[in-house]
Amino acid sequence: MPVARRTLVASALALPACAPTARLSLAQAPACLPPVRAEIGRIIRTVAGLRPYRPSGFVVRADALAGKRLVHNYGHGGGGITLSWGTSRLAIGLGLRGHRGDVAVIGAGAVGLATARLAQEAGFAVTLYAKALPPETTSNIAGGQIVPTSVFDEGHVTPAWFDQYRAAMDYSWRRFQIMVGDDYGIHWLPTWQPARRTRDGDDPEAFLAAYQPARTELAAGRHPFGPRTMMRFDTMYVETGRYLSRMIADFQRAGGRIVIRDFASPADVATLSEGLVFNCTGLGAHHLFGDSELVPVRGQLAVLLPQPELDFAYAGPWGYMFPRADGVVLGGTFERGEWDATPQPADIAGIVADHARLTGTWRCPT
Repeated sequence: MPVARRTLVASALALPACAPTARLSLAQAPACLPPVRAEIGRIIRTVAGLRPYRPSGFVVRADALAGKRLVHNYGHGGGGITLSWGTSRLAIGLGLRGHRGDVAVIGAGAVGLATARLAQEAGFAVTLYAKALPPETTSNIAGGQIVPTSVFDEGHVTPAWFDQYRAAMDYSWRRFQIMVGDDYGIHWLPTWQPARRTRDGDDPEAFLAAYQPARTELAAGRHPFGPRTMMRFDTMYVETGRYLSRMIADFQRAGGRIVIRDFASPADVATLSEGLVFNCTGLGAHHLFGDSELVPVRGQLAVLLPQPELDFAYAGPWGYMFPRADGVVLGGTFERGEWDATPQPADIAGIVADHARLTGTWRCPT
């Protein structure tokens, strides 16, 4: 199917409350950015991940299954890492109330690991069931920007779901802040993207401006991104391999048990000994629990040799660039309904060419 490109706008513990604010100003100082060396010969790996996407947004809901409490926490689209701690906190709130005994979590991506850790922090013994562990998970392939992207279709979500979305973003934002550093591979970076122009009340995600500290705008000619107004703000980025490895180590140090197991049907889940089960299977919920609304959205990435001089990230109609210690991540495809998690050479070449065209003309603004 043709590759669709999409502009990216942009994944049990009591943390201190905060009231994030965003002040928008027109920056006067010119910005000079080093170019990305977007060259085919600098590619060190290519990957393709399948985002678990639902037009009506992620699912955090409690059900009953053969006398067990089953709590769903899946379907985050491109916001799995960003919202992982927040939706897991919502799920924990639904599941642990009144529960006694051990807990099962199915799925070892960012969402499953956050759910498992929150259950442990609440004092419960947890077994993590997964058919694969990192690096063989979708989360390990993700770019890792802490900005929710492609989470829902406008007109398909309810006010109640949006309340969950806001709460999840707020908790995740605060949780990731206390994990910043080399241990978890989480760092702050200035980020550039086109400024959004909407009338008051037209943008359902306007609240996300509160999670864009140091937010400023630069008019055309004051930045290298061409004839448009650009927005610059700071946000966190996750080096996903390091983060997931540390999360598994934390889980095991806290006494967590890992069992490699695949589940073919709800009847298989019902055989578990635990009375409380969290379903964090991501795209696997399509088949396991018959969620036909849940579809894959393939995102392909070209990872280039690291460039230590890149101290910024960007996203826009050209795709996105996130510099990490393990390589410069170039992405930008959004292929709905594509189940094949195989990088396509022609698409990878197109991604690299798009970024080369963008940064090849950069000059320091005057």
